[in-house]
Amino acid sequence: MTVKTRFAPSPTGHLHIGGARTALFSWLHAKQHQGHFVLRIEDTDRERSMQEYVDAILEGMAWLGLDHDEGPFYQTQRFDRYQAVIDQLLAEGKAYRCYCSKARLEALRETQMRDKQKPRYDGHCRDLTEPPNENPPVIRFRNPLSGQVQVNDLIRGTVVFDNRELDDLIIARSDGTPTYNLTVVVDDADMGITHVIRGDDHLNNTPRQINILEAMGYQAPAYAHVPMILGADGKRLSKRHGAVSVLQYRDEGYLPDALLNYLVRLGWAHGDQEVFSREEMRDLFKIEEVNRAASTFNPDKLLWLNQHYLKNADSSYVARHLQWHMARLGVDVSQGPPLSEVVVALRERSKTLVEMAVGARFFYENFAEYEPKAARKNLTAEAGPVLQALAAHLEEVAHWDAETIHRVVEGLAETRELKLGKVAQPLRVAVSGTSVSPPIDVTLALLGKATTLDRLQRAIAFIERGE
Repeated sequence: MTVKTRFAPSPTGHLHIGGARTALFSWLHAKQHQGHFVLRIEDTDRERSMQEYVDAILEGMAWLGLDHDEGPFYQTQRFDRYQAVIDQLLAEGKAYRCYCSKARLEALRETQMRDKQKPRYDGHCRDLTEPPNENPPVIRFRNPLSGQVQVNDLIRGTVVFDNRELDDLIIARSDGTPTYNLTVVVDDADMGITHVIRGDDHLNNTPRQINILEAMGYQAPAYAHVPMILGADGKRLSKRHGAVSVLQYRDEGYLPDALLNYLVRLGWAHGDQEVFSREEMRDLFKIEEVNRAASTFNPDKLLWLNQHYLKNADSSYVARHLQWHMARLGVDVSQGPPLSEVVVALRERSKTLVEMAVGARFFYENFAEYEPKAARKNLTAEAGPVLQALAAHLEEVAHWDAETIHRVVEGLAETRELKLGKVAQPLRVAVSGTSVSPPIDVTLALLGKATTLDRLQRAIAFIERGE
């Protein structure tokens, strides 16, 4: 049997942390078993589904690198299939038309709530032979009245539901559109899904869906219901806890591998190991080992992981994602030092790609002005002769590299009996516009000789003008 999992988001909002973790777990389970991962867009809620959310989901999945083997499929393109199943269930007596008015259903609910009963449909139209009124009917599934449904959940273990507690749910609205519990069952059956990995808020839907599957003549897939994610206050994760969209994490400068690494550890562990490559996640992750308890989201831990990846990941991988941020700043990196080398120079002092992009900007374009505080402190009359001497010595350098540049800067400081900072800091402000940059020899090596000399002359002129 080929293992086949699916991720089936609804495009009524952006892809958030909880959905991304579910997608990751499903993707890992499929990849681990050399199976297939299906992407399905559940867009039957026409009022709330929006194309911008579809695009954001697809973009978020692509950014995370959670590639799908099949799809994306769209439920709105499968209405004929859903109708055929509804017609089949009606013809076989496994579904029926319900003409109950909204007022009757609300009154029934109020009575049940008052009597401290579980609100559920009472089967009023279950055995009708003729329409009692002209109300456009909904279609209800004829749920078994006895017996039990046993869900052998891969995470939670065996969960048993009594059919008497499950009412006859609506599978088609009065306008004919199918409901979630019908479409998801038909799709999982038609697409050959073997493992349904989803949030535990769907657990109560599972026995109903199993009954529909059996009525259709299909075997139910294996289910794994992933516990929810909580904020530090113990409440369901929301925006106030940092539960922003996946693409916002991209925009804020997180690496996709750092986010995936963080998500896989929300509810799953492998000893004390904290950092996992994609290959390690694929080899080590077991859906059966996911904790039954809810996980707590910790944005500080995510930031720590991101910094770890910036420092330790392959510089070309980091550069690929940094380039996107540079483009956002309007910086063309095609002219200048290799971006991967700039990553190496900046990675120790950067927590996010946004910080790194800001720090990298001066390597590729001239700055409009000096940072005022840095200029007042370092581009002084006393610094003018030092910069002029540096320009003269650097002009003579034939082999432009960090080691040679370091000797020039250090030699000038010794000759003039100055502390190294009295030479390096004015030089740093002269070439970068600020008082913070990578080591000055590395900075100049990356800038190149011509750019370095040009910026030195600009700084000297600035000092001479007494600005």
